[in-house]
Amino acid sequence: MPELHLPGIGTYRLREPVALDLPATAPTSRTVFAAAHVVADPLGHNAPGAPAAVDWEATLAFRHHLWSLGLGVADAMDTAQRGMGLDWPATQELIARSGAEARAVGGRLACGVGTDQLISPAASLDAILAAYEQQLEVVEAAGAQPILMASRALAATAQGPDDYLRLYGRLIGQARQPVILHWLGEMFDPALAGYWGSADLDRATGTVLALIKEHADRIDGIKVSLLDADREIALRRALPDGVRLYTGDDFNYPQLIRGDELGHSHALLGVFDPIARTAAAALHALDAGDLDRYDALFAPTLPLARHLFAAPTYHYKTGIVFLAWLSGHQRHFTMVAGAQAGRSVPHLVELFRLADAAGVLPDPDLAAHRMRQFLAVAGVTAP
Repeated sequence: MPELHLPGIGTYRLREPVALDLPATAPTSRTVFAAAHVVADPLGHNAPGAPAAVDWEATLAFRHHLWSLGLGVADAMDTAQRGMGLDWPATQELIARSGAEARAVGGRLACGVGTDQLISPAASLDAILAAYEQQLEVVEAAGAQPILMASRALAATAQGPDDYLRLYGRLIGQARQPVILHWLGEMFDPALAGYWGSADLDRATGTVLALIKEHADRIDGIKVSLLDADREIALRRALPDGVRLYTGDDFNYPQLIRGDELGHSHALLGVFDPIARTAAAALHALDAGDLDRYDALFAPTLPLARHLFAAPTYHYKTGIVFLAWLSGHQRHFTMVAGAQAGRSVPHLVELFRLADAAGVLPDPDLAAHRMRQFLAVAGVTAP
């Protein structure tokens, strides 16, 4: 196996990739989406504040990779840099292109419906509703399931829980199919503090439960990204029958998906982007009732996930793209809005080590070669 010098570690030998029993079909015991990243055009002007220039061929090829493993794709989500470089025109094109590709292969696709075409987060509730409605129309025209994303504009404008209940109620009533709600914690986006009308999470939970119970027949589920396993479990147990809890907890996903005697979570996870092959194999084992194999596959991915999503959590996209480059899913480590600068060299060195320890780098020779290139550009040389 290849060796290289890692700063702070010394000579490092990569491990053999984990042998995986990869399914060709979707999991049967859980509904699972991987939130997919976008691949920037390395020759585009992807500077902070500039319109996003996307490498569409590589971006769509990655979605085919996820579908080939039996995973659903959650597109145009925060993993795709919504609100952090991916502007609305590029998002609109992404949704349309992904929708066409999903239809071509029968892949499951859900897409984010937000309000990020609004120039300022300070907007009237009518303007926020209109922005949501415009994006809902785009997602439904693409044939994708709508995910009603948390809105920075709504967080800045709503005067209390009733504004959330009225606005979401109107959107849910307009959708052509059951929607997925989206509760994204402020560790992922500080502008979403106080979502659902209160900074008190117990009160916020009461509001979202009231919304779900009123519209249970029109809600497929809710994605919860609060990085709080106990709170997620409590919410899951309080949901009406038939409404799924999609875990977005990148710190505790194995136990939440595995579940307990009272139920389990489904999944809509950004971490499933870099660990897609391992996740597919683990879910295949879960379907077969092989819990020992499920646990053995997921356990070494947890240190990787917790480092990937370490504070400031909203910069996790940098690590996602770094791992995609190391794994051969794209030719470069470039991101829209220049977001490749979002993590430090020591952070990415440790990310490389943890990815190797988890066995998620499919080609160790390629990963070692590209890591050497990255360190050379960063000014790190072997002694």
